[in-house]
Amino acid sequence: MTLWIIAAGVELAVIVALGVLLIVSRKKLKNTRAALERARADTPRRRRGLVPLAVRTAFNATDSLIQKGFGATVRNSVEDLAGWAQVERPDLARITADGDVVVVFSDIEGSTARNQELGDRGWLKLLEKHNRMITKQVVDHGGHVIKNQGDGFMIAFSDPTEAVRSGIAVQEALRENPEKWSGIRVRMGVHVGSSVRRGDDLFGLNVAMAARVASQADGGEILVSEPVRQALRGAHDIDLGTPREVELKGMRGSFALYPVDCAPRTVNENT
Repeated sequence: MTLWIIAAGVELAVIVALGVLLIVSRKKLKNTRAALERARADTPRRRRGLVPLAVRTAFNATDSLIQKGFGATVRNSVEDLAGWAQVERPDLARITADGDVVVVFSDIEGSTARNQELGDRGWLKLLEKHNRMITKQVVDHGGHVIKNQGDGFMIAFSDPTEAVRSGIAVQEALRENPEKWSGIRVRMGVHVGSSVRRGDDLFGLNVAMAARVASQADGGEILVSEPVRQALRGAHDIDLGTPREVELKGMRGSFALYPVDCAPRTVNENT
């Protein structure tokens, strides 16, 4: 009986100690989050109010740890971004004059496994570099980063051709020097439709459509919807592959999705 009481006491002490450790750890994480929020507020704004990528990436990482618990990897999916857009309803109409907006979603294939492979510090360094490159290509092609969470991006363009060219530039950069990027592969989906001012239902449908297109892409691939394919007519520097007929979650019927040829073009010496 005495041994049982002692064992129970030891077990209770261990539980109390673990509880105290958990509370202290969570407090430290929240303090870190608060510090990053202050840094985010105090940092001079750059280019339409974007905070530095290093601060934003660290903030997203801390937020993910607090929300998902200890041992959680830094991961944000296309579905997370699409869900955010459905709630926040960003004003996409300001980006375009003709009533149509191009929505692009992208993320890193197998990001959770890569996070575990590189460790949190190595993964955050890679994310910062990846996010900086994506943002540069978007801005260079006249696009706007609507939301970035971890390795995921929601992007808007007024021109479907420039949206696809931006994606091609990203894939080329990753392919040309895979060691620099730790071999990551980015998947992207592109769709064009009516902007938010034409009605919430259309907004929700087009954002969801772009997210579903991206979810069908493999790493290193850009998929575009039928409306984007039609808009690309006359863009002689963009080639599309054989369409794939797919069913998209939450949408009736089947849809044709077209892979963009991201391979470097060969020059014919006889021409």
